[in-house]
Amino acid sequence: MESELSFLISVLIICADISAGVLGIEAEIDQKKQHHHDRQQHCRNPSSGAFAEGVAALVLLSIVHVTANVLGGYTYIRSKHDIKRATANKILAVTFFVLSWIFFAVSYSMLMVGTLANSRSNRYCSLRSRWIFLIGGIFCLAHGLVTSAFYVSALAASKEDKENVQQEDPANKRGA
Repeated sequence: MESELSFLISVLIICADISAGVLGIEAEIDQKKQHHHDRQQHCRNPSSGAFAEGVAALVLLSIVHVTANVLGGYTYIRSKHDIKRATANKILAVTFFVLSWIFFAVSYSMLMVGTLANSRSNRYCSLRSRWIFLIGGIFCLAHGLVTSAFYVSALAASKEDKENVQQEDPANKRGA
């Protein structure tokens, strides 16, 4: 039962990030339709469709990232000694954890800049928004793969840690 739930959560992570990526790419298309590469027109007519899709992509990306990190648990390596003792799944979990944060930061930043450039405020009129949504959308897609890999490897590492503790406990009880 637990493995089916883990598989379902992993698929949901990927699907939600794909949706966020598609929304980011759609926002880029809406923005190009609206602006026609004219900076003055861009300041007067921000694309409300691109703004809404950018906000939706940001929300989806944030929900996926928080969900995967909460459900995946906290996997860490504190010292060189821990690296030598760590299993492959634990090293993968830590690596994918760091990568998921990098991909999240890049995609969130790109989507935020694109969304702000399409807000009704003239304060963000000077932001260059060419290809910003597209880059953010592509990084959302990559974030889905990396975050799903983190979730799966973190669960596998947690399972290995529990098995190792169970194997060590009977040995400690016999020696006492």
